[in-house]
Amino acid sequence: MMAGFGHTTRKHPRSRRRTGSRSGPDSATLGIIGVICAVAGFFVLGIILGPVAIVCGWLAMGRRWSGGRPLPALIALVLGVIDTVLAIVWMAGTAGPGTGMF
Repeated sequence: MMAGFGHTTRKHPRSRRRTGSRSGPDSATLGIIGVICAVAGFFVLGIILGPVAIVCGWLAMGRRWSGGRPLPALIALVLGVIDTVLAIVWMAGTAGPGTGMF
């Protein structure tokens, strides 16, 4: 007897890992995205990419400080904070008196 299209003879999935619905990227992906945003933020749009790196690093760490921390998540968090602080200092320095057009 052959199984028809869309009808399988297997009643259960092969593994339990495939049955759960995934609502977003995993922690390794978020950590890598955070590191990329933090490094890119040193060159362009640091005021935007810095907080994005912080959020990605925090989510990749599982939104907690305790337990094992993946290294890319921690790097993303630290570089994101440095990037954001440098962007704020740079913006404060260029907004001083005498730096305008006139």
